[in-house]
Amino acid sequence: MRGLCQEAPAGRAETPGLLYFRTVNKPIRYEDRGASADKAEVHKAIVGEHPGLFPGAFCKVLPDTLTGSPDHCVLVHADGAGTKSILAYLHWRETGELSAFRGLAQDSLVMNIDDLACVGAFGPFLLSNTIGRNAKIIPGDAIAEIIGGYRDCIAMFAEQGIVIESGGGETADLGDCVRTLVVDSTVVARVPRTSIISGEKLRPGLAIVGLHSGGRASYEASENAGLGSNGYTMLRHEFLSAHYKATYPEVYAPEIAALAYTGKYRMSDALPGSSMTVGQALLSPTRTYAPILKAVLAQAGDAVAAVFHNTGGGQTKCLRFGQGLTYVKDDLFAPPPVFKLLRDNPVMAARELYRTLNMGHRMEIVCEPSVAEGIIHASKSFNVDAKVVGRTEASSGKNRLVLKDGAAEYQYEL
Repeated sequence: MRGLCQEAPAGRAETPGLLYFRTVNKPIRYEDRGASADKAEVHKAIVGEHPGLFPGAFCKVLPDTLTGSPDHCVLVHADGAGTKSILAYLHWRETGELSAFRGLAQDSLVMNIDDLACVGAFGPFLLSNTIGRNAKIIPGDAIAEIIGGYRDCIAMFAEQGIVIESGGGETADLGDCVRTLVVDSTVVARVPRTSIISGEKLRPGLAIVGLHSGGRASYEASENAGLGSNGYTMLRHEFLSAHYKATYPEVYAPEIAALAYTGKYRMSDALPGSSMTVGQALLSPTRTYAPILKAVLAQAGDAVAAVFHNTGGGQTKCLRFGQGLTYVKDDLFAPPPVFKLLRDNPVMAARELYRTLNMGHRMEIVCEPSVAEGIIHASKSFNVDAKVVGRTEASSGKNRLVLKDGAAEYQYEL
């Protein structure tokens, strides 16, 4: 995926053996720090894989080989908290408090559940979790916090009518592989094939409803900064200061030393424009939109053509779905404080931020225009703001995204 106006990086990095290219006299890109917004290499690697029963769906849908039912399908999904776990580690090292580790369970679990909700699956779910740690650094009490966090998160979902059964998991001591901590989950669901949102109804003339990523949903314990659990290779290094690089060398890859912890904030500093500290914002638990989507689909049903979870790929996620479409997003939410601070940072181009982060709405529903207001009302009933952020139009070739941010316009295509 590329920005049409984004020049390709030029010049190999000076460090011998470095596996990324740096941009010369250009803003830093996500790839410069060893991560990928569009996962192009992954998509290339899976070209030969069978696309499943509904190739245009947000998640891969498999036949029901568990029971052999022709009327059902199975979904298997794996994801995790990513490098957000490093923030929990830093919080503990700086404060002595283990509580931040507990939230990683929600980060890991929600990244799975909300992807599955995009195809119309709302449980019951089966969960297995995997924790990989450096046992010389991460104590057993931190593992206990994470496991307790899974219990808390499962209880929160149960209150919203979404059942998750835990089958336990694996905790592995991987000090030679893992610098600090990795928290991953795998979730399985069996659902009727008729409930799947296949993406086959995507066409020009649909409305795009965005669900805001900030604020406090009715089922959340506190205000949410809106970040989710992706883009943290960018977020940590852009916000946090060289103090962390010098004090905790285990929290960055030595291959990116020149770009590690280049910000100006400590985690205890106030986040400008917010009631949160920088650390609270970065550790804000990943919000689930599953309760809202469950209510929306019960109401709008067949009028919903697709649901996109704007995690990896940020606002450009939509490009991988449908054919011959131009996604126009020209009425976005004002970015919450954490995103605004990034956007106002001249080191990071706004075009780069939009292809990496959600920038204000992490879930979007593509639907018939006639049901948009009902979807907005349903979201607001959970205290999550929503609005029509754009529409779909015809494209003569590849899928395209036209994104407007005030007077600026950015165009992307696969």
